[in-house]
Amino acid sequence: MKGLKVASRYAQSLIELSEEMNKTDKVLEDMKYLVSTTKDNRDFLLFLNSPLVKADKKSDVLKRLFGGFDELSLKFMTLLTKNEREDHLPLIAEEYINQVNKLRGIVSITISSARKIDENVKETILKKLNNKSGETFDLTEKVDESLIGGFVARIGDTRVDASVLNQLSEMKKRLIRSY
Repeated sequence: MKGLKVASRYAQSLIELSEEMNKTDKVLEDMKYLVSTTKDNRDFLLFLNSPLVKADKKSDVLKRLFGGFDELSLKFMTLLTKNEREDHLPLIAEEYINQVNKLRGIVSITISSARKIDENVKETILKKLNNKSGETFDLTEKVDESLIGGFVARIGDTRVDASVLNQLSEMKKRLIRSY
């Protein structure tokens, strides 16, 4: 919980700076890339969390890895390293993305299904959701064969489970209760 508070405060500061400098979109791209890098690379996370690697060395590595980032993003990461908060960098990047999306009225939605969803079905789901909320969606699709069929949608903090796996699980619970 403490890490989330720290991440929220740093993300808010970065938003204010990036808006002031008209670099919100560029920093947003940088933070999305950073999040994908940390999700795909366990060694990078271990590096960020390592107390054995000195702050100046971490700053040098970050500058080399993310040399194509905007100057503001690089300075921000250097500041985090200097303040010994580099272990919060992935969480801060995610929080930055969330806060920018919230300001822009964009809701993140993740749809998991047993197979890749047909474009027509995807459009139907998004239209129904859009009619209710009037917001724009940032869609992420995932394939999870364990669902058997149907889908699971995560919209912000809300989870809608319309999977066959869930229906079978509910049926099993009812059968066990009735005996």
